[in-house]
Amino acid sequence: MVLDINAYVGHWPFKQLQYNSCPKLLERMDRFGVDVSVISNLNGIFYKNTQSANEELYNELRSETRFKDRFIPFAVINPLYAGWRDDLELCLSAMGMKGIRLFPQYHDYEMTEPSLAELIKRARDHGVPVAFDIRMVDSRQRSWLDIPLFDYNAPVKKDIIFKEWSLKNIIPVLREVPDAKYIVVNLANSLSLNDEELELIKKCDILFDTSGREIRAEDSLNELMMRFGKEKFAFGTHAPLLDYVTGRLRIESMSDEEADESVKELLRSGNAKRILGI
Repeated sequence: MVLDINAYVGHWPFKQLQYNSCPKLLERMDRFGVDVSVISNLNGIFYKNTQSANEELYNELRSETRFKDRFIPFAVINPLYAGWRDDLELCLSAMGMKGIRLFPQYHDYEMTEPSLAELIKRARDHGVPVAFDIRMVDSRQRSWLDIPLFDYNAPVKKDIIFKEWSLKNIIPVLREVPDAKYIVVNLANSLSLNDEELELIKKCDILFDTSGREIRAEDSLNELMMRFGKEKFAFGTHAPLLDYVTGRLRIESMSDEEADESVKELLRSGNAKRILGI
């Protein structure tokens, strides 16, 4: 079985996308041998009320019976939106969504935001994972209307903060709620951690997907598994924003000495099924 933990439907306002509906995404899944995909609605990043995007996804998934066993929906929730608690309960209890997607960079809150910790604790109590994106698109090709490349509100010019995340950005919320389930996708920048941060990630129930550029020759998937553990990684494409092949090749190209068939099965679906509870 091959399970993609990082895919989307919906629109990206700065780029024309293909295969960004359930029927079209299913075509790509069938072409590349993907059995099941975790999906969210990209529109939820940009709607003021993210629940409208969750309703769009829910209705699309109900439109054809073939979608039922092929897609696992995650709700987009903004913990700064006044009605987020009701939205969360509705998505998980009534709509049957199996996880949460959060976009702090786009919804403009810090990882220390109290309502974020509350949201993650509620997701934990429901037994569902919370997913963060290190980045959505390469900032070198960003539109001038996209989120700023730098934080120009930094108090001192020399302290200007690069808006693209590194792995360190998720550490505050792991410390705050260490017993939740986490998914972190599109590892695109520095994976540098101190010893305490590394131990925290090893202790947490967390998955990284294979779509990010940091999982490459310099930091190969095999080397990262030796560092973090083979149970910390799972196949993910970031489709349709990224291609459908690279994330899979990073698994299948490993030699038998790097990863035998049992390890590759963990990466293809075993680790994802564990964190999704399926």
